[in-house]
Amino acid sequence: MPSRRQLLQSALAFAPAMLVNTSVLSKTTAWIESANGRGLYGSGAADEDFWRFIQQSYDIDRAITNLNNGGVAPSPRTVMNAVHQLQQQTNNLPAMELWQNLEPRAETVRSDLATFFGVSANEIAITRNASESLQNVQMGMPLSKGDEVLTSDQDYPRMLTAWDQRSRREGITVKKVSFKVPVMDEDDVVQAFADAVTTRTKVMHISHVVFLTGQILPVRKLCNLARSKNIPCIVDGAHSFAHFPFMQSDLECDYFGTSLHKWLSGPIGTGMLYVAEPKIKDIWPLMAAAKESDGNIRKFEEIGTHPAALHNALSEAVAFANAIGLERKAKRLRYLHSLWTDRLKNYDNVWFGTNINKESQQCGIRLVNIAGVTPAKLSAHLMDKHKIFTVGITHDQFQGIRVTPNVYTTPEEIHRFGDVMEEVAKNGIAN
Repeated sequence: MPSRRQLLQSALAFAPAMLVNTSVLSKTTAWIESANGRGLYGSGAADEDFWRFIQQSYDIDRAITNLNNGGVAPSPRTVMNAVHQLQQQTNNLPAMELWQNLEPRAETVRSDLATFFGVSANEIAITRNASESLQNVQMGMPLSKGDEVLTSDQDYPRMLTAWDQRSRREGITVKKVSFKVPVMDEDDVVQAFADAVTTRTKVMHISHVVFLTGQILPVRKLCNLARSKNIPCIVDGAHSFAHFPFMQSDLECDYFGTSLHKWLSGPIGTGMLYVAEPKIKDIWPLMAAAKESDGNIRKFEEIGTHPAALHNALSEAVAFANAIGLERKAKRLRYLHSLWTDRLKNYDNVWFGTNINKESQQCGIRLVNIAGVTPAKLSAHLMDKHKIFTVGITHDQFQGIRVTPNVYTTPEEIHRFGDVMEEVAKNGIAN
């Protein structure tokens, strides 16, 4: 029987030709598993043979180390090939291909996403991003003057803007809970929300992963708190879906919105909305739908003409994520972070925005600050001098650079980042 290294080398040798077929990764995975009888190389976060294969599945510019995958992330070659092929198919005869052939196939995508999240396909709407997903619920949930929305001052600005607009327009009240950063005890967050609930609270809106710091919030506890008060809970999953393993049953949420061009590595401009089936009829869609669609999740997709290629290619993104496995992916992301955080955590002038010693509270996103160096200056130094791309974060309570590697990131790239960060921690940045 060939060794796993020989199998991998064979796969890589044929990869450029094979990857023009959009289902190649799932087929290659099945082939390797059947050949070596060991599964996909075990679950080793540091199994560089396996991760080199994943790295080779992306067409990216290695001249720049991209540690800013939190906003949007590149798609693997299989997904991009699917987009190009489907766009070409659409263009051949648009009115027929788009509406008669390609749009009906969205039901397969819906089913794939539903299985991935552990829910019914009748509870999944395919959208363009997390903002569109969440604003369908935010703007569509009936509220009256004086009703209270409970959220956090660490939630995403676009979502806070949506609530603030309803406040200006309809007279609802928006309360923003604060909690300490880094979070050392997740129950402190739950208590902060519990203390803020009043008899006027009609909805809670929470982030699964705080986009600023990477903090994983105790969503199930927060959803249960809301349910105990008969308050619906909206979960912003923009930075959690396909990032680490969980399903809807792990959250027990009624509403969940996410972008699929982040951690799922879907095409840019794709998202997903989950609404528990009994709740669908009570939410007005952002764009008008017929009365007959009141209880149909597809009413949230009534946005006019849009490219089917983007959302249909999502099935390839799901196949790619399944081939890696979310547990393996999360271990890899935490391992990559450990390569630089372990070097910096003992410096007195280095601060982290999450408890880096507790896996349940963070995964692929870390916020780090070096005292005396502004995020803008550090981010510019990393990019201008070392071609390492990060993003600076400034909040009323904290600041730092947000570091987000991905499955295609190499240990060598992380070590190079760690070298620069250690140098800055020791000596600062020369003017």
